[in-house]
Amino acid sequence: MTTEVAERDEQDQPRRRSGPFTFWKEVQAEGRKVTWATRNETIVSTIMVVIMVIMAAVFFFAVDTLIHFVISLILGLVR
Repeated sequence: MTTEVAERDEQDQPRRRSGPFTFWKEVQAEGRKVTWATRNETIVSTIMVVIMVIMAAVFFFAVDTLIHFVISLILGLVR
């Protein structure tokens, strides 16, 4: 977009001046439009996240242990 077009667009639409109360009313109106997750969906999602974190922790612990063992074996530190 060229600067001429951008300047024309800005001139065509005057800026609205509004105070904090108008802003707050608009925020509340937008908040009412949001589709919030149900309690059950939140609980199930939380459980899934906890399970995935535990699985990732076990995986990375196993990989770290394996790499540590292989490097120690290569360097001759394991007897």
